[in-house]
Amino acid sequence: MSDQQADIDRIRECSRALTGIRDTFADRANPAEGYGVGEIGSQKLLDAFEKFGSNWKIHRGKLTEELEKLAGITKTAADSYDKLDHELAEALRKADKDGKKAKGTKGAKQ
Repeated sequence: MSDQQADIDRIRECSRALTGIRDTFADRANPAEGYGVGEIGSQKLLDAFEKFGSNWKIHRGKLTEELEKLAGITKTAADSYDKLDHELAEALRKADKDGKKAKGTKGAKQ
């Protein structure tokens, strides 16, 4: 038998964190968006940020999709572990109950 153990709370925490990161990625197109030369310091730097922003938008979409998938996978894993744990506990309780009934019945027949 395996000695594996799942920390379901940690897996759920991971799912929430991935969702938060995904949301941040989805909301942030260009880190310099809304700033001008006065705030950035030079037109050359502002142009570089704008070029980066255009390229980042493409890659950000891909990263956002992957983060969303990972968040879903970790949530599904935690839900599955919870369900399996609950079903196993129910089966063990039923087996214990059935075992006690069987012992009681055998004792009464003897």
